[in-house]
Amino acid sequence: MNMNPQPFSLNAPKRALMVVAKQPAPGQTKTRLSPPLMGEQAASLYECFLLDTLEMIREAQKQLAFTPIIAYLPVGGEDYFRQIAPDFELLLQVGNDLSERLNNATTHCLTNGYDQTIIMDSDSPSLPVRCLVEAFQGLESADVTLGPCDDGGYYLIGLKQPAPSLFLTVTMSTPQVTADTLDRAKQARLAVKMLPDCYDIDYVDDLKRLMNELKHLPDTVAPQTRKFLKAYAEAMNL
Repeated sequence: MNMNPQPFSLNAPKRALMVVAKQPAPGQTKTRLSPPLMGEQAASLYECFLLDTLEMIREAQKQLAFTPIIAYLPVGGEDYFRQIAPDFELLLQVGNDLSERLNNATTHCLTNGYDQTIIMDSDSPSLPVRCLVEAFQGLESADVTLGPCDDGGYYLIGLKQPAPSLFLTVTMSTPQVTADTLDRAKQARLAVKMLPDCYDIDYVDDLKRLMNELKHLPDTVAPQTRKFLKAYAEAMNL
């Protein structure tokens, strides 16, 4: 059976998948999980989310050809990211806020040789790999692919042309992000393909939800996160 026909065709679009990431640091990553986690524990948990996300991306590469990129912060974090992901390209996030950074990263790729670009979060460790593949496939017929979170944000957005209005006129980190993004896309006459709902881990209730979900998923899903939760869940009374 031929497992890799179309995805690796010479005629396939050139694709980039970026994951937004911060170098884990106590007091700077996943602060809304403290308490019950201490600052170092929250940073360690985020590192698990990140490692599981990188592995998720590698699994998607087995089904579809694309360049994996870490859009990272802070300045000076290159050595850390090269160590954990030598197979990923690195792109420093540039901008005064998340809206500017997302716009700058996607525009950079789409004006430097890529036909399709996806940018995703690094704190949805149970996201099915198929969502990444479908995000690219959706761009064959749509202008935008969008993976909504049930808190009103999104875990992923895919584009095949720069679309500053989808970022710069949307206030990020609010319950209206997906709705506002869809409204801006409609105004710009951009066709949107919606992906399955997921969620990211911001608060303790999200963490509890993840722990319950992982009980019903294969052990291959989010192995680093599972290991952390197994070690700390009882101590944190989760």
